[in-house]
Order: sequence, then structure tokens, then C-alpha cells
Amino acid sequence: MSVASETAAVRRGPLVVVGGVIAAVVVASVVDAVFALAALALGAPDDFQPLEPGSYIFLTAVGTVAGAIGWAVVRKVSKDPAALVRWLVPTLVVVSFVPDFLLFGAGGVIGVVALLLMHVAVAAVAVFTYRKVMPLS
Repeated sequence: MSVASETAAVRRGPLVVVGGVIAAVVVASVVDAVFALAALALGAPDDFQPLEPGSYIFLTAVGTVAGAIGWAVVRKVSKDPAALVRWLVPTLVVVSFVPDFLLFGAGGVIGVVALLLMHVAVAAVAVFTYRKVMPLS
């Protein structure tokens, strides 16, 4: 089997990719809801906006779609996408923590830790999904 036909064999149709990304947003949002509710139950401020569903669902959707676009670009342009993704994803997750650290005054330790866990959860759900609907090989 040629390299071109192997690549074609793992390509998914656009409906599969879009459906997968939507499913990732839904699953990640549910996980985020669990973290938000736990943080509020453990004492995070009730008025901490990032723990409101409208905030984290919107940002989860934006991040998941942006990640899917980035994943597709990496698949297309990288000679070794798996190696690139291995360091790129953790780096981007850590960079995404930076704005959360600026919220200690509003959200306290519990609120900010919940946000950090949300970032990791969204990344984990998204990467799992991208690997299924947009394989790197």
C-alpha cells in the first residue's frame, strides 16, 4: 500500500470531523460543569464569572474549535505531526493557564484551581476526539 493510499484511508469526512468536535465540546462542557459545581461547593465565590456555564461553555467551544483547526494544520504541514503534537499540546495548555493566574483575587485558590483543571480536561477530551476523527497518521 502506498503512502498516499494509507493517508487517504485514515481521512474522515467533514461530517465526522464536525460531529466529533461538537461531541468534544459537549463532553468537555459536562466535565467543566462538574469542576465548576465542585469548586462552588468547596467555597469558590458564587459570583466568580468563569465558573458560570455561559462563560465556560463558550470558552470550551472556542478552545475546542481552535484546537481542531490547529490539529488539522499540524496534520497537513508537519512531517512528523505526532512528535509536534506531543510537545505542542502540553505547551499550549500551560500557556492557557496564564490568564487564570490573574484571577486569584476574584476566584481565590479554589476557583483558579478549578479553572486550571478545566483547561486540562478540555485538552484531554479534545485530543482524544481529534485522534479519533483526525488521525495523525
